[in-house]
Amino acid sequence: MKQNNYQGALQSPIHSGFTAKSTSTEVLKGIDLTGKIAIVTGGNTGIGLETAKTLANAGSIVIVPARDVEKARKNLEGIDNIEIVAMNLMDPVSIDAFAGQFLSSGRPLHLLINNAGIMWVPFRKDNRGIESQLATNYLANFQLTARLWPALVKAKGARVVNVSSAGHHFAPFDFEDPNFEHRTYETLQAYGQSKTALNLFSVELDNRAKKYKVQAYSLHPGSINGTELAREASVEMFQKLGIFDAKGNILPEVALSLKTIAQGAATTLWCATNDILNEYGGVYCEDVNIAPVSDAASNHGVAAYSLDENNARSLWSLSEKLTGIKFLSGH
Repeated sequence: MKQNNYQGALQSPIHSGFTAKSTSTEVLKGIDLTGKIAIVTGGNTGIGLETAKTLANAGSIVIVPARDVEKARKNLEGIDNIEIVAMNLMDPVSIDAFAGQFLSSGRPLHLLINNAGIMWVPFRKDNRGIESQLATNYLANFQLTARLWPALVKAKGARVVNVSSAGHHFAPFDFEDPNFEHRTYETLQAYGQSKTALNLFSVELDNRAKKYKVQAYSLHPGSINGTELAREASVEMFQKLGIFDAKGNILPEVALSLKTIAQGAATTLWCATNDILNEYGGVYCEDVNIAPVSDAASNHGVAAYSLDENNARSLWSLSEKLTGIKFLSGH
């Protein structure tokens, strides 16, 4: 595939054979991943756990990097083909150590699923001065992908799947002030910016990496019940957004619109494994399909600014500067 997805050139729904209600098991039915090696960040809770479990059940060896190794062991107990290794996405040294340990094993990496993320958090910075949602949801993924690059190339056909969000519609990337040093901090704006960054990264990575047989995808898993993503959010915030009623209970119509965890992991697994996407690298997906480019009034589909070539190239340069990692430069 020679074409890239700048400006959404490949961004049109196809006949995937699945729907918004398709589950993780349905998406992987008949797919044998024996001999494949996957890394799933955040693979011990929520849709990450479902992703790791489904890949492992299909025969893949799944490495789950976890900040809390004991919690991960407990949550993943009884699942075959799982390896748990310590890593903290807010700590660049920890990311390098994890990647170094994996590379020293000499194994190829067929699937890198950057699933872990944070949301609804107060203003925090990491030790480099990077706002925490940008650091965790995007910059850590850039660093981890860069450090694992030799193993991805070694696979001779690898995919990087970045779990984004429809929340990228909350904000474009602010190149003037990405760390909220000169503007008021809004947690959802920061979240939106971090997910826009993930979409731009996917477009640019795919374009630079395809000559090495590495493809990249981003996706919205859907709004899902039962994950830990909102653990720091207040009831008042959800009431303000029209999700909770006055008593702090989720509104029935909202509850009906939510996906199950098995449905939430389906798009990730489709992006990771389905051959139909071999010709569609760099696309943003939702509901187990390639999403359309959204119009200005809609939060469905993908925002054009998160597929823009100039934004994608500028973000890559900024990411190299912020991490100190030169990665696929000049391609």
